[in-house]
Amino acid sequence: MDAAMDTYDVIVLGAGPVGENLADRAHAAGLSAVVVESELVGGECSYWACMPSKALLRPVIARADARRTPGLREAVAGPLDAPAVLAHRDAFASHWKDEGQARWLDSVGIDLVRGHGRLDGPRRVTVTTPDGQRRTLTARHAVAVCTGSRAALPDLPGLADAKPWTSREATSAAAVPGRLAVVGGGVVAVEMATAWRALGSAVTLLVRGDGLLPRMEPFAGRLVADALTEAGADLRFGTSVTEVRRADPAGPVTLTLADGATVEADEVLFATGRAPRTDDLGLESVGLTPGTWLEVDDTCQVPGVPGGWLYAVGDSNHRALLTHQGKYQARIAGAVIAARAQGLPLLETDPWGAHVATADRAGAPQVVFTDPEVAAVGLTAAEAERAGHRVRVIDHDLSQVAGASLYVDGYRGQARLIVDEDRGHVIGATFTGPAVGELLHSATLAVVAEIPIERLWHAVPAYPTVSEVWLRLLESYRR
Repeated sequence: MDAAMDTYDVIVLGAGPVGENLADRAHAAGLSAVVVESELVGGECSYWACMPSKALLRPVIARADARRTPGLREAVAGPLDAPAVLAHRDAFASHWKDEGQARWLDSVGIDLVRGHGRLDGPRRVTVTTPDGQRRTLTARHAVAVCTGSRAALPDLPGLADAKPWTSREATSAAAVPGRLAVVGGGVVAVEMATAWRALGSAVTLLVRGDGLLPRMEPFAGRLVADALTEAGADLRFGTSVTEVRRADPAGPVTLTLADGATVEADEVLFATGRAPRTDDLGLESVGLTPGTWLEVDDTCQVPGVPGGWLYAVGDSNHRALLTHQGKYQARIAGAVIAARAQGLPLLETDPWGAHVATADRAGAPQVVFTDPEVAAVGLTAAEAERAGHRVRVIDHDLSQVAGASLYVDGYRGQARLIVDEDRGHVIGATFTGPAVGELLHSATLAVVAEIPIERLWHAVPAYPTVSEVWLRLLESYRR
């Protein structure tokens, strides 16, 4: 029997940054909102992804830059203080306690219900609380699925018993493993290989494909691979794992490869993709398939659900698996829900675009916090050509930019713009090199705002900064 029945304007499943932002935007517009969370308020980003991973990587990158700076390299010749780095990480993960974020929800007037929430028919959510009670919530206007994604593990013999690391364990481990095997070649794989190698692990990176960061420009993966190799990591491409064994729970793990070779490590990280956390949300009660990504329109509404009350925001809709893009969607979905609840028209022609998510695909920026950094927005050259654009690709060696050569000795990097020749603006940009993450917002503006390429010529970069690469790229384009 239900212990309680509560009604709100909006029910949000998931208290990560996406759910928090959606609830806040709806509440600020005058709607009552409740957030349901089964783990920690703040979600994956705060405790097992963005914050702890970047806290691990920041000392790594700072030391790498210092070692390339005259007058400073000698002062940082020694190893990183691993306990201090891990303590720094722990602080940024709030020591895996969420009282602060829970207090924020309370301070802005958003209710929090702890427990596992499941859809139970239209506009209805049943929550099983930590003490085993059931609480039923009813939404007047909307239920938003903001449950994010989880690490996807392959179906390999022995893997479950081997207790592999996923991204969660890789960002929260309490000690540096002597030997770490990393399976995968994407963002999580290269960031964690960078961090743990710098902290002292002997890292072996096992990559099924022929390069790193396969969804980015090929030069980005090559430069990151070169740096990891120089740092002492063992990179093996064209390699598949067929079996994983750990005979002793406290002992080493053995990976068998497709060619029969074996790799032994103290820990193994599988960074092999993400899956939606929708398998136990009661989707079947509203005619949807559990365990699937939820298709949405540009207001983040799930089509085909009678009454139009269901929304999926952030990772769960698979449009852009990035925290900042999920928060962008959340701001839009919150405004949409409020407008519809109040009978107001959606302003698709509003120059602010308050009611449509238009920049979470081709306009989604991303930084990979390796050494060197990779920053990208929009389409790669290959993606643009497959999409049928008539493009011109402009490349420039970042080491030839005065600001880059001043930034660190021996600067290595590359920049690329993808220009749509028919439309006359940049549709993609990729930068690889130290500190290039700070170049990304200017590229994002160029792509999202569709700034005419000739107008960019009049946006003069300051000298001597790494941003001067924009001038060099535009000079090449004009030739």
